[in-house]
Amino acid sequence: MLYRIRLVIDYVFARPTGAGRQQFRILPANLPGCQTVASETVTFAPDPQERQVFDDFYGTRVVQAVMPPGLTKLTVTMQASVIRRSAPPEFDMSAPLADLPGQIALIRDLGPEAPHHFLPPSPRLPPSADIATFARSATANCTTARDVVQAMGRALHAEMTFDADATEVDTPAETAFAGRHGVCQDFAQIMISGLRSIGIPAAYVAGYLRTLPPPGKPRLEGADAMHAWVRAWTGAESGWVEYDPTNACWVAEDHIVVGYGRDYGDVAPVIGMLRLDGSQKGSHKVDIRPEGEG
Repeated sequence: MLYRIRLVIDYVFARPTGAGRQQFRILPANLPGCQTVASETVTFAPDPQERQVFDDFYGTRVVQAVMPPGLTKLTVTMQASVIRRSAPPEFDMSAPLADLPGQIALIRDLGPEAPHHFLPPSPRLPPSADIATFARSATANCTTARDVVQAMGRALHAEMTFDADATEVDTPAETAFAGRHGVCQDFAQIMISGLRSIGIPAAYVAGYLRTLPPPGKPRLEGADAMHAWVRAWTGAESGWVEYDPTNACWVAEDHIVVGYGRDYGDVAPVIGMLRLDGSQKGSHKVDIRPEGEG
């Protein structure tokens, strides 16, 4: 499927800003055999003083911009054409859960794909006894790593309620789980914490999700969303698989990857510093259209 993606991030500042440097992780990834970026642009209004694009350790492309002082507004627009291929149905070739530690130990490569990076606690995902208990209960009857991933995702989907007002971007995963409400970021981080607690390396995936309007309803411009889901390492033969606990499904062609990290902090869409002495308001809109639609 060929998609056209448009993301617009708007900021309005109460008073003119000082200078600053920010990083944007918003460009779709090139993933051999899975996802190809045919074209892309990122524009700023006003223009930054400097800009560069580089790959971080995990392979996520980063647009870094040095912003001039005196801003009262800032608009960042990303447009891309992406070919996303749907993964074929898979047989379960994943490792028995008891064999996973030994298979991880045999891997000597510590590059960005190595499962070793995604098994220990990470800055935003310290150990959680409550999530670990839930994970053990939800996966008690599973024998393979892939079974565990699916069981954990389904159980979390049934346990949690999607609520855009329940959490903030810095709400700890344990707090979101205690309240049983949250957004895709919370679902993903809770699932990652649970999988790690039972020995499955798990990564945070940032990306875009194409959404469909209800039957008979028009498609709304800007109604799609930035999204988050989970990548789990299931053994030497089956490798990495991706699951979306917010929607209780294996990832398919409607999921467009931006990048991977240990938790949200590694792939936050915007990080950095901008000198402020007043308030600010921010918003983002995403539009994803298959080629030929609209």
